[in-house]
Amino acid sequence: MITLFNTYEIELKYFTLPVVYIAIGIITYIILKRIINNIFTKKYFTAVAKRHYQKRADTIRIMILNILKYVIIILIILSILTIYGINIRSIVAGLGVATAIIGLAFQDIAKDLLAGIFIIAEDQYEIGDTIQVGDFMGEVTFIGLKTTRIKDYKGRTKIIANHNITEVINYNLANSVAIVDICIDYEANMDKVEKVLNNLAKDLTKTLPKLKGDVQVLGITELADSSVVYRITAPVSSMEQYTTERIMRKKIKEVLDKEKIKIPFPQLEVHNGK
Repeated sequence: MITLFNTYEIELKYFTLPVVYIAIGIITYIILKRIINNIFTKKYFTAVAKRHYQKRADTIRIMILNILKYVIIILIILSILTIYGINIRSIVAGLGVATAIIGLAFQDIAKDLLAGIFIIAEDQYEIGDTIQVGDFMGEVTFIGLKTTRIKDYKGRTKIIANHNITEVINYNLANSVAIVDICIDYEANMDKVEKVLNNLAKDLTKTLPKLKGDVQVLGITELADSSVVYRITAPVSSMEQYTTERIMRKKIKEVLDKEKIKIPFPQLEVHNGK
């Protein structure tokens, strides 16, 4: 009877308790995750915060959750080790030597961690920003302790170690500019062309979405082989220039057709040798 009781006690200690610790860790993480998410998504916070600060809050929130996850995992492992009679104090005492060995073995991981901290602290980029690292450009979808994930317009996701991101172009730190060049026939009346384009610029200023200023006609930028090139610009929200340029080109074509202003196109002239 005593033997059965001892066996049951050993089974409870060595098999049940680790499962209980793991369950407690998971429940603790879920509760803390919900609390942190609620803190960073308070209605009063999102109402007064600008988009930039909300994105920064989302980035910090994900970073905190990552750190919290690793801390809970470490605590669970240490708690389970004590169940099996392993002296945690000796492990902690040996961390000095172990840290040096681990530091040599995992230098890249340490670099990634420090780089990730500096990315957040220096506000280099945040989740939702459009950035370019090397030849790859896309939207930041995740910033972790070790890696950053970027998704391009084709849906491809590139995972980059944080310490490898030494130079980055962030397209969200300032407004973008939509630029449209218009080719006009040399025979057109330039005074009429400029009047039409200036009127169009005023109309576009009132109707274009995501506009951050007035649409401007900069004038003639080039005397090309078969056309006079005018340029129109429009300051817009970050990364909205491509959509805006498509809208502008359509409006320009409609107005030029209406005003009978010719847009030249390449032509081949053949001479008979007679």
